[in-house]
Parts: sequence; structure tokens; C-alpha cells
Amino acid sequence: MSCNEIENKLRVEVFETSAKGNKLTKITTFITQENKAIIKLNPEQTFQTISGFGGAFTESSAYLLNKLSKKNRDTILQAYFAKNGARYSLTRTHMNSCDFSLTNYSYTPVEDDVRLEHFTIEEDKNDLIPMIKDAMAVSDDGFKIFASPWSAAPWMKDNNSWVGGKLLPKYYDTWALFFSKYIEAYKAEDIEIWGFTVENEPHGNGNNWESMHFSPKEMTDFVQFHLGPKLETDGYGDKIILGYDQNRAGLKEWVDEMYRDEASSKYFHGTAIHWYESTYDFFPEALQYAHNKAPNKYLIETEGCVDSEVPKWQDDDWYWRKEATDWGWDWASEDQKYLHPKYSPVNRYARDIIGCLNNWVDGWVDWNMVLDTQGGPNWFKNWCVAPVIVDPEKDEVYFTPLYYTMAHFSKYIRPDAKVIGLENSDDKLMATAAENPDGTIAVVLFNETETPKSISLSIHEKTIEISIDAKAIQTVVIPKKEV
Repeated sequence: MSCNEIENKLRVEVFETSAKGNKLTKITTFITQENKAIIKLNPEQTFQTISGFGGAFTESSAYLLNKLSKKNRDTILQAYFAKNGARYSLTRTHMNSCDFSLTNYSYTPVEDDVRLEHFTIEEDKNDLIPMIKDAMAVSDDGFKIFASPWSAAPWMKDNNSWVGGKLLPKYYDTWALFFSKYIEAYKAEDIEIWGFTVENEPHGNGNNWESMHFSPKEMTDFVQFHLGPKLETDGYGDKIILGYDQNRAGLKEWVDEMYRDEASSKYFHGTAIHWYESTYDFFPEALQYAHNKAPNKYLIETEGCVDSEVPKWQDDDWYWRKEATDWGWDWASEDQKYLHPKYSPVNRYARDIIGCLNNWVDGWVDWNMVLDTQGGPNWFKNWCVAPVIVDPEKDEVYFTPLYYTMAHFSKYIRPDAKVIGLENSDDKLMATAAENPDGTIAVVLFNETETPKSISLSIHEKTIEISIDAKAIQTVVIPKKEV
């Protein structure tokens, strides 16, 4: 190798998770393949600023952690939040109960308590708050928390039920006060709340578990005339308010209403989205539309998971096979069935996160961090899959391939990173890249195909030849001195 070739060789670290068994494994030997992709990075071209990656603190996850030995509990929290773990940086939790709670409960148990004099977060103190505080203790960098309500207490709603119905207009100010009270109560527990989504899934969830319906105009009016001013008056005007918080196919009508004028836009800091419209199609046109409507606002994926499945225990291969279904496989209307094919769980995550990052999404938050072998506990028996599965009776823990998939992003793409431009010659290899605040660049690659690929990766005048295995996800870390 000539001196010129040595000078122009890019030095990188490569970490791979694959169907063959790699789990964030450092790769140092690369095999030349017939299939070659050419990827050119352009750090001068920048897009969105990253808010973070992570998962949700739910009562179910926290309850399960409390049933494990201290050793296994600590192992899980370290794996998610410590510097040598996934380094989760953006997290979610629920206000009042949700389907991944043990029972229905609210912080406002006394009917017609308009001033919320009996507001209490006592229900959160056994499981949820200890999990959050223990995660804070092991996180070197800290993480942001936003909270989402599934439903107000039934006494505030027009159907007097946990499920469905709407908030009665006479309680709009009370419900705005609820958010302020929540900030204060959690602050008293030394937990800082970064922000909120206004309502989880305002379209509802088929009248199955806690929900409360808003139309785009109703939510926008509530935020503009009640929630936003109340937080501002109480000294919490810096708290982030994210509107919508449901599937991407409905984005256009929601962002059109949320950002209808300067007065409404003032109180919305961004838009929250879920992935359940399809865990195959990431809806790039909808994401582009939402960004262009409000280019200086957040666009955060706030919930996604493999739903309608009982987790497969200690079976890594299943997470790479096209066997998983979602709710739409059984329940979607015939004209929407094509959006819900059988699709491997790893592919759902990797494809969606990369697709989101390449279409202006700045944060991506998974659903439950920990579930049991049944996919619960869940009071409605709405079973789902989480990256970490536990058997509390046997005190056993299973880190599924989904955990490692999430870590490819959360560990290496840090808050305030900038997504950068890249050219990719291979339309069957997904790729995204971001430059971190410390100057390092993380490139995430996903090869869904059955064929290994060679990759020529270059930045400025430096190049390196690497390879990615079949059915594999890789993160390539470029040190600052190489950029």
C-alpha cells in the first residue's frame, strides 16, 4: 500500500448485529463480496437536530423490575441507560393509567374536584417512580422524559368511562391544571419532566382500553386557549408540548390545524407520531409534509412496538424471520391489509428508524422497555413484545435482538447530533448518518437481503472498504480526526 493510499484510508469502528448471531459485535475483518454499495457522506449538508432515542417507563415494566432480583434489575437498567449500554436519551411515561398498567387509576380520584385539591401520584410511587429514579442514577448523560395521558378520570368525560368519550368542555381548565400539577408532583420526587404529548391516540383505539377523543380542532383549541396559557402562567412555558400522537396517515389534517396560525403554533413545540398504521411503510410523504408545515418544530416518533404477539422466549431467530404480525393482520379493513404483511421484528425497527431519520424525524421512542413472557402484564390482555423479556418466576432475563437494534441508534447517535447528507448507490441497503456534538459521525446500515454486501464508504477524500453480512444492521463510527 502506497503512502498516499494509507493517508486516504478512512479509519472507523464497525459494530454489527445479525441473524447469524452478532450482537453489537465489533467487526474488524471484512470479506469482499460481489454485491458492492457505494456510500458517500456529506457532512456539510445537514438536516434535523436529534432529540434522542429510547423507550417508555410503564407501570408494567416497573412492576416486573420489582419482581426480579436486584442483580437482574440492575443489569437491565444498566443495559438501557449506562454508558456501556444503550444510553437511552429520550423517554416517555404515562399520566394516569394506560393499557400497560395493572389496573385503571387516576391522579384525580375525587369527583368534581375542579381545583384538583386531592391530586396525588401515590399510585406511581411503588413501581414507576423508583424505576425512573434508578435509571437516572445509572445514566451518565441523563435523559429527557415526556409524559402522555391516555384518559382523564371518567368524571371529567362525557361518557363517564375510562374508554372513549371526550373531555367535557367545563373541565378544560381543570385538565390543563392537571398537567401543571403533574410537573409539580414529579419535581417533588426530583424528576424533571421535559414535556408532554397532549393525548395518546386522540382517534381512540377501537374502544378497548383507556382513551379520550379529540378532533384536530378540539386539541388545538385546548392547547391554544387552556394548556399552553396555563403552563405559561405557572412558570412552565418551557415545557415541550407535542400535538397529535397517533399514526402517520393522519398527519396532514392534524398539522394543518395545529399550525393553522401564529397564535396556535406558539404553543405547539412539535408533532408526535406512532407507527401502527403500518410497521412496513414508514410514510415518507406524510413525514415530509409535517416537516415542511413546521420546519422548526420537533417531529418525534413517540410509540412503536411489535403488537398483537406474545413474545418468543430465547428464540433469536424468530426476531429475524418474517413471521410476526401486527393488529392489522387480523383487524385492518381489506383495502388496508397490504400495509400489514408478515414482517420480521428486527426489520420493522431498523427500517422504520432509518426511514424516519431520512425524512426529518428527530426522535424515536420505543414502547415498553420490559415485558414478561406473555407480553404483559396488561389489564386488557393487549399483549405486545418488548426489547427485554423477563420471566419473574424464574428470575430470568432475555435481551432480544430488538434491544441491540435500538442500541445501534441510541448508543451512537447522541442528542443534538445533526443528520447529514449521504449518497447511496444501493436501493436495497438502507443507510443514514449523523454527526454528533463531539464531532464523531455514526453511519447506520441495514441489509435486509439474504446476500452479504461490500461497501465503499467515503467522506471527503478518505475511503474504506467494509462489508455487511446478510440480514444485518451495522453502525460505523468515524472518529472526529477522520472527518
